Amino acid sequence: MQYWTELRTALMLARHGSVSAAAEALGVHRATVNRHVDTLEGAFQTRLFQRHARGYALTESGQEMLEVAGRADEMFADLAGRNRGRSGRLSGKLVVTALAGAAPLIAPALRDFHFEHPEIALEFTATADLARLEHGEAHVAFRAGPKPETPDYVVRLFRHVRFGLYASRDYVRRRGRPEIGALDGHSFVGFKEETSRLPFAGWMRDHLGAGARLIRVTDPEVLGTTVRAGLGIGFLAEHDAARDPDLVEILPPSEAWSAPIWVVTHVDLHRTEKVQRFLEKL
Repeated sequence: MQYWTELRTALMLARHGSVSAAAEALGVHRATVNRHVDTLEGAFQTRLFQRHARGYALTESGQEMLEVAGRADEMFADLAGRNRGRSGRLSGKLVVTALAGAAPLIAPALRDFHFEHPEIALEFTATADLARLEHGEAHVAFRAGPKPETPDYVVRLFRHVRFGLYASRDYVRRRGRPEIGALDGHSFVGFKEETSRLPFAGWMRDHLGAGARLIRVTDPEVLGTTVRAGLGIGFLAEHDAARDPDLVEILPPSEAWSAPIWVVTHVDLHRTEKVQRFLEKL
C-alpha cells in the first residue's frame, strides 16, 4: 500500500524517540528516516512529530498515525505468524494485563499457552492502570467491574469473583471468633466509603458500628496481607482465600459479594492467531 514504508519508519521513530535509534532499528541512514517523515507529513498535510532537544514526540495527528500503523504492523506480523503456525509454531509478542489479584485465575492459561508456543515473547503486566488497547499497549486485558463499553473493543465475561469474610487463625485465637451482630470490639480491614464500588462495601457500611475498629487500606493486595497478619477481619476473594489454610471463614463467599471480570481485546487484533490461541486456553 502507498506510504507503507514511510509509515513503518514513522512507527519506529515513535517507538524509539530519536532518528538515530529508528535508523539503527531499520538498518537505514538517518537521512532516510527524516525523508520518510517529511514525505508522510507532506502527504497528510500536518505535523506528525514535535522536534525537541531530547528527540521526537508525537502530535495528536501523530498519535492517530501510530494507532493505525501499529495495528497494521501487528497484523502483518500475525500474517507471518500464521504461516509458521501451520507448522505448529507461533512467534512474536503477546502482552496480557490484569489486576494483580486476578493473576492466579489467569496463570494456568498463561502457563499452557507458553508451553505450547514457547517462541512467543509473553509479557504479563499486573497493574490497576487500564491499558489502551487501541494504542497497542496490550493484546488482551482483564478488567473488573462494569462491562467496558469502549467502541472497537471485543468484550466477553471471563468469570465472576466471589468474596467472603475471613480472619487469620491467630486473630481468632487472640480475639475470638467474630459473631455477626456482635462485632463491637473487633477490628476490620478495608474501606466502607460511599464511593467504593467493591461489592462488599455496602455490607461494611451497614454492619460496622461505632464499636468496631476499622483499619483503612486502599489496595486489595495490602488488605490480604493485613488480614493474614492478624490485624483484623476482612473480605478476600474466594480463590485467594482457598489457597491459605491459615485463614478462617467468618462468612462464606456469596453471589451478593461478587464482581465480574471481563476479558477485553481490540477488534483489529482479536482474530489474530496468537490472541485466539490464548483465548482458547482460558
